[in-house]
Amino acid sequence: MRDRFNINNYSNLGQRVITALIGASLIVGASIYSEWTYFIVFGTILGFCQMEFYKLSGLDGLLPLKSFGTFLGLSIFVLTFTIEFGHIDDKFYFLIFPLSSLVFFIKLYRKSDKKPFTGVAYTFLGIFYVAIPFSLLNVAAFAVDDTFHYEIIIGSLFILWATDTGAYFAGTKFGKTKLFERVSPKKSWEGFLGGAVLAYVLAYGLGIYFNTLAIWQWYSIATIIIVAGTYGDLIESLFKRSIAIKDSGRMLPGHGGFMDRFDGLLLSAPFIAAFLKIF
Repeated sequence: MRDRFNINNYSNLGQRVITALIGASLIVGASIYSEWTYFIVFGTILGFCQMEFYKLSGLDGLLPLKSFGTFLGLSIFVLTFTIEFGHIDDKFYFLIFPLSSLVFFIKLYRKSDKKPFTGVAYTFLGIFYVAIPFSLLNVAAFAVDDTFHYEIIIGSLFILWATDTGAYFAGTKFGKTKLFERVSPKKSWEGFLGGAVLAYVLAYGLGIYFNTLAIWQWYSIATIIIVAGTYGDLIESLFKRSIAIKDSGRMLPGHGGFMDRFDGLLLSAPFIAAFLKIF
């Protein structure tokens, strides 16, 4: 009798490839199928990312509002999606402010919390760092003619993944010059350049295949992802080093946690949304 499939039997690279293929297929398929399947999948990813952030904050002795913070982040995601989709009026954006104010009310009744405002600060940091970028993906998806364009979502993700893949293999093969040794000793300028080359090649292909955006816009998005995505990776590494852990979680074999996989997107999404809305 054959042994059951166990991903742990594979090398780290093998686990990375298998997890990436399954995850990418789910994300791409959901984004193409409909707006609502995109909404469900990305809302789920947001929830996992935000819970990871709060869990890691707890390891450092901090006490953010994990459940309510995640609820608030998901509420913002729902609001941006339904408003950008045109289901509700944009005046409902004002709900974000009273909902956010409830964080202070809840903390007021936590008698055992010795540093309540530190918990408040990290609750809002989880929203600003994780929930807002995912919510701005909704803005980016509807930025062209107020219609949902999955091409923008999957195109940006393809570029992000190409950047990560190019950086991984170029860094492994040629990496000698450290990019930011204090924060991430394994990252190199050679890996950064390898990721940039593959990202621009893919951006050119997206410009040919998809006509939603002009080719110069795809190149601009690639530039944003190359720069902001790299900083996103470094910033998450800095966060993890500050609490002395290697991975943000273990849910994604070969990759670590959800934040490990989407850290580049967290800093790229705000710039992409702003670029598409302004230009």
